Amino acid sequence: MSFSQHNPTPSDLDPDATAAAAKKHSHNLSPAELQKKQLERLLKRVDKPVIIPDAPKTKEIKAPKDIVRNVQGSSAGAGSGEFHVYRAHRRREYARLKMLDETAKKVLLYSAPIHDPQTEEQLEYDQKLEQMRAEDEARTAKKRAKRQKKKTKGLGTKKHKTSHGEEGEEPKDGNGEKREERHENDMSEDE
Repeated sequence: MSFSQHNPTPSDLDPDATAAAAKKHSHNLSPAELQKKQLERLLKRVDKPVIIPDAPKTKEIKAPKDIVRNVQGSSAGAGSGEFHVYRAHRRREYARLKMLDETAKKVLLYSAPIHDPQTEEQLEYDQKLEQMRAEDEARTAKKRAKRQKKKTKGLGTKKHKTSHGEEGEEPKDGNGEKREERHENDMSEDE
């Protein structure tokens, strides 16, 4: 088997010719090659000023669309595609409303103070709420003091009338009977 030998062409021998051939087919460039090409073009004309545009300071608010193209029929069920269309529409609308709110806040900040009834309503509501909280706290404090007074009074020994009509100092159980009498009654029932 014999191999045919390839005769070198002038482009194989000349490196500038390969660069010229590469320039002809510059539509499939990698990002690195594209950046290299742009830098080389900039560096060829160093004396020319480079103009870098400023970023827009305010974003444009797009008006809502007049015609909604993806309208679903009344007899069709909602599929997964419609859900994503709905989500995208909702996201765009919320972003638009957020931009409107931000611009309104900026206008309010830089404009003269104006009469805002909503702020007055909020202040009235806050005052009423604070007043109700203060009343609740006062009522709770009064009841707490009453409980504490009752508790301290109950801790001391009470004088009770015994079955004989004389006053004794024996504490009663929860049923109102003296402990000893109840104990005696329980023992007599056991027998």
